[in-house]
Amino acid sequence: MADKDIVRPEGAAEDWTIPQGWDRYSPAEHAMWDRLFDRQARMLPGRVAPEFLKGLDILRLSKPGIPDFDELSERLMKATGWQVVAVPGLVPDDVFFDHLANRRFVSGNFIRTPEQLDYLQEPDIFHDVFGHVPLLANPVFADYMQAYGQGGQRAAQHGAIDRLARLYWYTVEFGLINTVEGLRIYGAGIVSSYGESVFALDDASPNRIGFDLRRLMRTRYRIDDYQQSYFVIDSFEDLLDQTLRTDFAPIYSDLAGTADIAPEELLPDDQLHSRGTQAYALSKAETA
Repeated sequence: MADKDIVRPEGAAEDWTIPQGWDRYSPAEHAMWDRLFDRQARMLPGRVAPEFLKGLDILRLSKPGIPDFDELSERLMKATGWQVVAVPGLVPDDVFFDHLANRRFVSGNFIRTPEQLDYLQEPDIFHDVFGHVPLLANPVFADYMQAYGQGGQRAAQHGAIDRLARLYWYTVEFGLINTVEGLRIYGAGIVSSYGESVFALDDASPNRIGFDLRRLMRTRYRIDDYQQSYFVIDSFEDLLDQTLRTDFAPIYSDLAGTADIAPEELLPDDQLHSRGTQAYALSKAETA
């Protein structure tokens, strides 16, 4: 997502964009992209939403090497009117929302090192482009992302960005979708992670809960490890419909006086796809 307490780096434009600098990538950096891409592309079929795999084909992301944003944006513009722009890292909330509202997806232009193969704190180009961009070739999800950006601009006026951030986290980053073949992943934080691509679907530890907007906005999340709960949407069309037809202002007002829900907590009226054992989180707590 974004960060509200950072200063625009020297050399960044007023909208925080910078040149991608594609010509400056080293052979080792291109090789890292190819290594990550190959690993995920081989294990995602049968696990990821089919719309994601279709997006990979539409955007030709299987082409070797780090994608050139100019070429990628040209294909994406033809599909859904979106483009990818480079930024120096995390950006302020208002900048982030403005880009999304205008169908621009911000991406870091650096790629992780071999030592960061399975985890890095700040999203890199593989997370941002491989994880997020394929679904932007889907017209429904592309509209949802724009609606989210517009909603973020309104949330700022209500002092409710933290509530809305949870919607982004549990859908765009760590969402699951129910398909006729069973649960599939679509959130970029899962799709770009080898370990969580398995954990989110196969492990008995996490809860998998039917999507409920108000419940989700009350639920805290993990930023340093696998999620203890995942929310499951029925379809991208339903997700977009709930976003477009909902007046969030009364929700923000109603939730202002409610307690947060812990990441692992279940409520009596939750629609459960699976009740988690929380064994993974408990084992990590024991060794901490």
